[in-house]
Order: sequence, then structure tokens, then C-alpha cells
Amino acid sequence: MDRLNDILRELGISKVKLAKCLGVSRQMIYNYLELDDINKWPKDKKVILLNILGVKSADDIDKIKVDTDYIMDVETRINSLFENNTKSEVGDGNVIFNGLDDKQKDLLHSIVDDLKEILSDEKDDDAYNSVLYLSHYIKSMNSMKELKYILGYVSKVAGYTKPYDFVFDETDQFIFESILFSALNLYHGGNASKAKIAGTHKRFVAQIEKKMEDKMSRTLEINSAKVQAMKELGYTEVNDENVAEILYKIDEIQSRKRSE
Repeated sequence: MDRLNDILRELGISKVKLAKCLGVSRQMIYNYLELDDINKWPKDKKVILLNILGVKSADDIDKIKVDTDYIMDVETRINSLFENNTKSEVGDGNVIFNGLDDKQKDLLHSIVDDLKEILSDEKDDDAYNSVLYLSHYIKSMNSMKELKYILGYVSKVAGYTKPYDFVFDETDQFIFESILFSALNLYHGGNASKAKIAGTHKRFVAQIEKKMEDKMSRTLEINSAKVQAMKELGYTEVNDENVAEILYKIDEIQSRKRSE
């Protein structure tokens, strides 16, 4: 098993990736790798692993020589396995993939798998909160272009994207990445103590609170206009039949108020 762990490390196959290949949780992979003999693994999982490694039996694992050609062969087998699993799991009947082309389906399927793996440990509050914040992040992306630039920065730092690839506005993305790089260097350099940047954080808090106040005020304004619109139209509830008329009336009421 020590040799198997060494091979997996040389191939760059993480516990998460191996778990995805075998269709089990990451914790289960740790349990498998703690066993002293691969023959003690469930038979179906052992067969999948041997197929990925390109060997016929557990005894052949010790004979494996990891070189460039072997790494490419393993990667090809893994990609083929992922492709087959995606096709069988996605299917045309899964509504979450409706309206997406094959490329988009593969991406969404991969994201769902990654998020499921992160959330698999129900006791890991950090994992849950990270995914919760990610959900907020996704919901906010269309309202803040900088959030997309942050994704580009992370992709480059993690080695997934070349540093001079710009899929968004090149000038804006270039400037933002440069500023973010400087800010993170300041953070990691240990020169940005809490006391030194307290004033900056205070301005940050004030800006957020102002946005929340504006949002609350806007919500109250819309609710007030809705109540007035329903009253003027003689409705007691909003339904599919009158919603368009009510929305039109709300717009009319707000226009009247702006002109007063």
C-alpha cells in the first residue's frame, strides 16, 4: 500500500480525484488506503483502480514505473472514465441540465461533484460556510464585474489559466489583477496589522451598512407602492391573472412620486 500511495502522489491523483473515480466519499478513500492490502478493498472498487493504473492484479502495482508516457496513459483512462460517468449520470431526463449543451453540462456536473465532496462532512462548518458564501458570490457576480476578475486571478494563481489570458475586459482585468496581487502581498507580508488598517475596515463597514440601508429603503418603497397599487385597482391579493397589471400600476405610482 505504501507503493500505491507513492504512485498516486507521483501521478498527481488527489484523494478527492480518486474518490470521484471510484464513486465514493473522500473519507472512504482514506479508509481504503489505511488497509494493508488492496485485495481487502471491495472488489468493484479494486477493479476500477487496477484499470486506471493499467495493471491486471495488485501484485503488478509494485512493477509500475511512473514516467511521462505512463502519466499520460493514466490521465487518458481517467478522462474516459469521467466522460462515461458524466454521460450516464447527466442524462436528458435530469432537469438541472435542461437547456445546456454538452460542454455546459460537463462543467455543471463537475462543479456539483466538487461541491458535494466539500459538503460531504456534515460536521465541517468551515466547508458549509465556504459553499454558502460561494452561493452568495455566484448570485452577486452579474452586479459586480470585479467578482469575475477575482475568479480569473484565482484560476491563474492555481495554475489552471495562463497569466496573460484575459477572457474579460483585458485592461480592467489586468489592472485589477495587479492591484489584487499587491494587496495579497501586503497581507501575506505581515505588514498589515489590524490596528493599521482599522480605519480602512471602518470605511468598508460603513459602505456595506449604507448599501443595506438603501436596499431596505428601496424594499419598503416598493412594498408601499404595491399596497397602494392593489388598493387603487381594488385587489386583495396578487395572482397570475393580475400581476402584470399590478406591476404596471406600481411603476405608474413611482413615476408620479418622482415627478412631484
